[in-house]
Amino acid sequence: MEKVKIIGGGLAGSEAAWQLAKRKIPVEIYEMRPVVTTPVHKTEYLAELVCSNSFKSTELTNASGLLKEEMKKLDSLLLRVAEETRVPAGVALAVDRELFAKRVQEILLESPYVTVIREEVKKIPEEGIVIVATGPLTSSDFAEHLIEILDTDSLYFYDAVSPIIYADSINYEKVFSASRYGKGEEAYLNCPMTKEEYERFVEELVNAETVESHYPGEEKFFEGCLPIEVLARRGIDTLRYGPMKPVGLIDPKTGKEPYAVVQLRPENIQKTLYSMVGFQTRLKFQEQRRIFRMIPGLENAGICKIWSNA
Repeated sequence: MEKVKIIGGGLAGSEAAWQLAKRKIPVEIYEMRPVVTTPVHKTEYLAELVCSNSFKSTELTNASGLLKEEMKKLDSLLLRVAEETRVPAGVALAVDRELFAKRVQEILLESPYVTVIREEVKKIPEEGIVIVATGPLTSSDFAEHLIEILDTDSLYFYDAVSPIIYADSINYEKVFSASRYGKGEEAYLNCPMTKEEYERFVEELVNAETVESHYPGEEKFFEGCLPIEVLARRGIDTLRYGPMKPVGLIDPKTGKEPYAVVQLRPENIQKTLYSMVGFQTRLKFQEQRRIFRMIPGLENAGICKIWSNA
């Protein structure tokens, strides 16, 4: 039987390989790492998550949860491993990203129908069955090839760091454990803010120094994943109705909802690291330390420079 070639060993490529291998169809996964690296990948594993460690909600009342249930019924490798490497996240499905990627790779390499080839593909092969599963972190040569065959002026890429906090640097006297509306386990640490604290925080974000774009003069962002400083510039209450919304969270010290809240989600099974939910940013690192330490409970926060969004 003719082999199927898959370009890219990320989430899509890994799942495609699994579904084919299950049907005894031989697969070759072409993954350029570690021969060719990217600005944000940190391991050589297939299916490495470089953005959030959350796959969003598991509730069947929304599209994210419904999609997961459909994938489970199709025996999705990614969903199975996500359950195995899950970290507390309320009604969301979040994983220990390193264990997740390591396990996905182990399972694929155990299959006699899967071969992983560590080399860069610069053009789509003209013969055979090919699945293109490379994403925004594809190589520059392959990106140029796609621009040519798609007859477009360019492809666009932007990056923003996703801050991760060392657990032992958090002031637990000022934060409280809770999941929104009490759903699921108390998975999140919540940093409550008063009106005055919130407004000072937003003011600093608006005026903070940021890194320059890879494409000067082209500040294009994905609306579903905007840097927090961009959101802050859209109005004083934008963050309070976005990633810092306090709805459904009751501070046990006051018995009320805070004016605004910053949520921290476990990043690994050991809970030695916490990610700042919805806090992708392009602030310079020294600005991150200065401004994020204004958040109650994070006065001495140690920021771990590990993964970033793309």
